[in-house]
Amino acid sequence: MKSLEGAALGAALWLSVVQPSFALPPDPPTDQVQTPYFTQVASDGTVTFRLFAPQAKAVSLVYGRLDPSVAKPVPMTRADNGVWSFAVQLKPDLYEYYFDVDGFRSIDTGTPWTKPQRQVNSSLILVPGSILDIRKVPHGELRAVTISAQALASERQMYVYTPPGYTDASTPLPVLYLYHGYGDTAGSWVQQGRVVQILDNLLAEGKIVPMIVVIPDTETDTAEAVPEAYVPAERRKLFYPTNAAAADRELIGDIIPYVESHYRARTDAAGRAIAGLSQGGYQALVSGLGHLGTFAYVSTYSGVTTETVPNAGVAEALAKPEAINAALKNFTVTVGTRDTVTGKDIAGLVNVLKDRGIRFDYTAYEGMIHEMDAWRPSLIANLPKLFH
Repeated sequence: MKSLEGAALGAALWLSVVQPSFALPPDPPTDQVQTPYFTQVASDGTVTFRLFAPQAKAVSLVYGRLDPSVAKPVPMTRADNGVWSFAVQLKPDLYEYYFDVDGFRSIDTGTPWTKPQRQVNSSLILVPGSILDIRKVPHGELRAVTISAQALASERQMYVYTPPGYTDASTPLPVLYLYHGYGDTAGSWVQQGRVVQILDNLLAEGKIVPMIVVIPDTETDTAEAVPEAYVPAERRKLFYPTNAAAADRELIGDIIPYVESHYRARTDAAGRAIAGLSQGGYQALVSGLGHLGTFAYVSTYSGVTTETVPNAGVAEALAKPEAINAALKNFTVTVGTRDTVTGKDIAGLVNVLKDRGIRFDYTAYEGMIHEMDAWRPSLIANLPKLFH
């Protein structure tokens, strides 16, 4: 027994002497009245980015353009209270940003507003003064709706926007099905795309017709999506085709029937539109062109195309330009002029459309890369063209 007690005492002494001690960092400030520790926007548009990191050796900020090809880290200054800061005046818009803390990419821990992603790594901040603001206008309603998707054997959530004044007795309204991009969530169009504010404000200005907007989850999480499918080099080969096919089954078999049975929604092609950004732009092509006669409006914003991800349904439709021109009231294609992610995709699609005499509207946003700064303007310009 004494030997056991001696062994236990020896182990305790070893743990106390040999094991390193770890000091917890100071608690962040909790004062919500005076907030000199947190990122703030002044009335003149000056944003003071702040991060409480008293033990950090170096902190820098990346904001606005986060693409590695154009991102420019800005060194931040440390105050005696352990707060790092940097101030800059920005024009009215919504901005992405993150902090580099001794080589670690960090969101802003002083705000709850993060970019909606499956792996969150950026924060958002709104500088007031644009169409993205919540203005004193009639407001629509946004609901998070869960459906049982038979096509995927899964419970799936989507967002549904109904315009101001909508009731169960309303005249049936047209519907826009709006898809997000790879790695994001259905909340992307809501929180970062500011789709609700855009719709409310454009409606108040009389620039668009009242419509229902459905925002599904572009990614289906099907069993076919093996881990290797998510690697960038294999994504176009392994992920996009299978995911798009699954999302198409869900849209046609589950989402549209649900919307048209639970909302005062039009059921004719002229009352349906489909649009998406990046991966969602590919989805718009797969479902929009793959089901000619189901949608009268198709829009792809910086979308992946059959230039890099072949699809039999899209190829078949593109081979029948007269049918596309007869079926679609509007076909919109947009891209940033500096987009290195899907720029070649869009260029290939544009060439095909021109060569085959397919009518389409095209906008290249000067200086824009693969970013929401190109997709919000795309949506804003596209919405007034729908349902006329």
